[in-house]
Amino acid sequence: MTIAKIHSVIPTAARLQQFTYAIRNIVAEAQKVEAAGKRVRYLNIGDPVAFGFNTPPHLVAAVERAMRDGHNTYGPSAGIPDAREAVAVEYTRNGFPVTADRVFITAGTSEGIELTLGAAINSSDEVLVPMPTYPLYTAVLAKLEAKTKFYRLDPSNGWMPDLDHLERLVTPATRALVIIDPNNPTGAVYPRDVRRALLNFADRHGLLILADEVYGDLGFDGPVEPLGILDPDAAIISYSSLSKAYLAPGWRTGWMAIGRSPRLDDVAAGVRKLADGRICSVLPMQHAIAPALEGDKSHQVAFRDALKARADLTVSRLCEMPGVTCVAPTAAFYAMPRVALPERRTDEEYVKALLHATGVLSVYGSGFGLPADQGFLRIVFLAPLNELREIYDLMADFTAGFLR
Repeated sequence: MTIAKIHSVIPTAARLQQFTYAIRNIVAEAQKVEAAGKRVRYLNIGDPVAFGFNTPPHLVAAVERAMRDGHNTYGPSAGIPDAREAVAVEYTRNGFPVTADRVFITAGTSEGIELTLGAAINSSDEVLVPMPTYPLYTAVLAKLEAKTKFYRLDPSNGWMPDLDHLERLVTPATRALVIIDPNNPTGAVYPRDVRRALLNFADRHGLLILADEVYGDLGFDGPVEPLGILDPDAAIISYSSLSKAYLAPGWRTGWMAIGRSPRLDDVAAGVRKLADGRICSVLPMQHAIAPALEGDKSHQVAFRDALKARADLTVSRLCEMPGVTCVAPTAAFYAMPRVALPERRTDEEYVKALLHATGVLSVYGSGFGLPADQGFLRIVFLAPLNELREIYDLMADFTAGFLR
């Protein structure tokens, strides 16, 4: 007797319905355009190396040497001692005292953020996240089944945090505050008075601060001081990596620095526990951290100058387009223009129509948490100046027709 097998669909977890990542998801649409024979200009992902900015040779040499010297095994869960010490010295030198035992080497900034949220946040907790936001935060909180509460960044005030709105969001379930400064996706840098206000707010409500400072070396006027310089005893965990300012995004090598406050001792222990469970981050690339932080950083000067020139061109050309406005960024390589959409049209419709008509790929603002009818989009302006001029010519012609 043969028993018939029933092949039912294996279900996915319900929390996946809350998990989106528009920066990568939009690529599927771009691939359709390429399959139809049109060139796509990718302005969706902030990868400097993809646009011709090369990883500094002394960092490549450090990784090559590590591989040749046999550092291809598992490493310590928290990271190799030389890298942890270099990170601690760098933060301390910049005004945020950190000891090496409070540093963890991670698979990019993203893993550090996920380790922190996993160690500190329960499913019933709330986390205050800026809007527009970097979608990693909402994705991780969705996995944890915790609640994201968006606080407004105000485009009419240079994308500064709306402190009154932030205050209205706090409840007894609020556990943490995310601060992305310099900011992705807006390119804003917060002045000291805003930073102090955020620190005072977090202290008043007993909140953990996740300070995403991965673009700290890419302020157009020079490196941006860490948030912790204003209060070394605040409950701050800072994150950075080799990805952006050191031009090595594919290495997935980052770090998190946990402040000296005893209030963070349990979180540090929780992070260590989770770090043990994932074994370690990529070992050979960790050997580039000390040379990066202690060695020649002259490439950053040229990189910042190149970014400033691209930002100036971007803002100028966007603001010349009828129906388009743009707050000038002051760091990183992102701009977030706003298109005055026709009634009942969305930012995603505009972005996809622009892509199919011109091959120019950006990311719609609703992918960063903004309302779809407000017409925001994020542009990565890493392409060479001549190519950016061509891109903005295409965008100007298309937008004029779209807004008729």
